[in-house]
Amino acid sequence: MRRLFWIGVGVAVGVTATRKVNEVTQKATPAGIGTSLGEGLRELGAGLGSFGAEVRAGMNERSEELYAMVEDTTEIPVRPDPPSSARHARAPRRGASHAR
Repeated sequence: MRRLFWIGVGVAVGVTATRKVNEVTQKATPAGIGTSLGEGLRELGAGLGSFGAEVRAGMNERSEELYAMVEDTTEIPVRPDPPSSARHARAPRRGASHAR
């Protein structure tokens, strides 16, 4: 019975070690490195996007505080008019009018 137990432990350790070695060798291949690099760049892009959104939100909050302070101090409305969709319509991208 003891021998059977130790054989089972040996098999479990061997399987685990084999899987770990295969995982490490897969990460060391060009495809594995490319996958890791791609995932890292995606995470970086998502982090930069959320950072930009937080900065824009902070800028909007601060500008509202400044507008309120100026209006309270001078009693003159200084807030800009909301942009109309026609005035701030996006210009077409270069080459967008060409059919492909």
